[in-house]
Amino acid sequence: MAASLLRKPASSDLLGVGLLLLLLVVLCDRSVGKPLEESTDKRSNTPKPPVVLIPGDLGNQLEARLNKSTVVHYMCYKKTDFFTLWLNLEQMVPVIIDCWIDNIRLIYNRTTHTSSSPPGVEIRVPGFGQTYPLEYLDPSKRPVGMYFFNIVQQLVEGGYTRDDDIRGAPYDWRRAPNENKDYFLKLQNMIEEMAEKPQIWKDKYIKAFISLGAPWAGVAKTLRVVASGDNNAIPVIRPLKIRSQQRTAVSTSWLLPYAHSWPKDKIFVQTPTFNYTVMDYQRFYKDVGFEDGWFMRQDTEPLVSDLKPPGVETHCLYGSGVPTPESFHYSNKFPEVDPTVLYGDGDGTVNLISALQCKTWQTSQPWIISRKCCSHPETLVGKKRVWNLG
Repeated sequence: MAASLLRKPASSDLLGVGLLLLLLVVLCDRSVGKPLEESTDKRSNTPKPPVVLIPGDLGNQLEARLNKSTVVHYMCYKKTDFFTLWLNLEQMVPVIIDCWIDNIRLIYNRTTHTSSSPPGVEIRVPGFGQTYPLEYLDPSKRPVGMYFFNIVQQLVEGGYTRDDDIRGAPYDWRRAPNENKDYFLKLQNMIEEMAEKPQIWKDKYIKAFISLGAPWAGVAKTLRVVASGDNNAIPVIRPLKIRSQQRTAVSTSWLLPYAHSWPKDKIFVQTPTFNYTVMDYQRFYKDVGFEDGWFMRQDTEPLVSDLKPPGVETHCLYGSGVPTPESFHYSNKFPEVDPTVLYGDGDGTVNLISALQCKTWQTSQPWIISRKCCSHPETLVGKKRVWNLG
C-alpha cells in the first residue's frame, strides 16, 4: 500500500483519504481548483491540508525482538533487544538470510484464520505518525532503501513540517487488511473521529483519492512468487530461498489476480501437466505444496472482490509501456525451478488490465479521472526498482 492522505483542518474543505493497499494518494485543493503544489505555496493564504502517507507492501521498517529457544543456524541470535528486521541489508547475505527468513515469516492457523510470528519472535512497527520509517526502509539511509523521501522532502520544501502536518502511517505489511484492524483504527483516529455513517464521514473529511499504479485486480507475478519465489533481481538471494517467507505473508495471496477482471481462461502458469487460470487456485496451491495459501486467499478475496467504488472524488494514475510479467512457463521440475517469463503491458509490476479497473467506477460514481502518468510510476516516490516495493 502506498498512499497519501490529507486530513482536514477545521477551516478547510473536504480532504483526501485512501485505505486500499498498494496505492499512492496525492491530493489537490478542490476549493480553489489548484493542484497540490499551488495550494501549498508559502505565499498563499490558503491553509495547507495535512498529509498522511501510507506506504506500500514492504514499504516501511519493521523491528523484531527475539527470545527463542531454538534457531535454524548456530550463527542466528536467540535473544536480542529490538533491532531492525526490515530493511536490514546485513541480514541479506548467505547463511544469515536463513535467520532473517525464520524471524520474519508468519505461521498461518487454518482454524482461526489468523497468522502469527514464530515462537519467541516479537514484531513491532516503529514510528507511527512519523515519516522516518517510510522515507528510508534502511535506517542507515542507504540509497537502495530510499522510499518516500523524495515526496516528503518536496512537501517540506513547499512549507510542510515532518511529523507535524505531514505524517506517516506504517503498518505490518506482511498481513492483509483482515488482520490489520487495529491499524485502521489508529489511521482513522489520525484523520478524525468517525461520524455515525461512513459516507457522512467521507463527505466531511475526504476531499479526493488519487491512486498511483494500484493493483485493483491483483498482479500476475504473484503466482510466480507463490510457486517458485521471486528475488526481484537481487543476485545474492535465491528465489527458492526467499519463497518460504513470501508464501507466509498473507498479503501475498491477497494479490493474486481476480476473476472479476481477468479472463477466466487466461493461463497464468503453464506446466507439462496442467495450465492454471484464475479458476484453478485451489489446485495451484495444492500442486505447489502450500495448501495454507488457499485458506489465506479465501480469507482475503472478499475484501476487494466487488471493487466497490470509494464514494469520493477519485483520480486513478497508472503506468504502461514497460514489459510486465503476465504468464510463466515451467518445465517438469515445477515448482522447484525458475520459469520462462512472458510479458505484457503495465508498469513493470502492475499489469495494465489491473491498473485500469478503476475506470469501471465512471458509471457508478462521479469524479473519476483515469490517465497514464508515466512509464515508471515508482520513480515518483524515489524507490529503487531493484526492490520492487509495489
